Amino acid sequence: MKENLKTIAQNKKAFHDYFLEESFEAGIELCGTEVKSIRQGRVNLKDSWCSIVDGEMLVNGMHISPMSRAIFQQGSYAVRRLLMHKREIMRLFGLVKQEGYSLIPVSLYFKLPGQGAGGLCKGKKLYDKRSDMAARDAKR
Repeated sequence: MKENLKTIAQNKKAFHDYFLEESFEAGIELCGTEVKSIRQGRVNLKDSWCSIVDGEMLVNGMHISPMSRAIFQQGSYAVRRLLMHKREIMRLFGLVKQEGYSLIPVSLYFKLPGQGAGGLCKGKKLYDKRSDMAARDAKR
């Protein structure tokens, strides 16, 4: 059975700067005006990253443009909580601390309100980026 996913935003810079080792899916805790802004496509994942603090996964640097006529508005760069099982968070925390990986949001989509996909990523070196560009040029 194929699911309907409405992709809102993708982090293309993450694919340029990191090797995606593993992907995961998480919900995002949002307020009402943020959901409306996201439905309008007014979100940017370009410089966002995830951190784990006190057993909770948080997304930092995700920009959601505020609505013009909203009464209650959270900051556009506010830290938002990701909804995942505690055991998954602790497994990712162990990998990030021991092996030098980063947690990067890769895409934001609506499956249920406010779902997104993230990835366990390892940083690329400059020569890796150059080889990717050379391969892309050769393919073209």
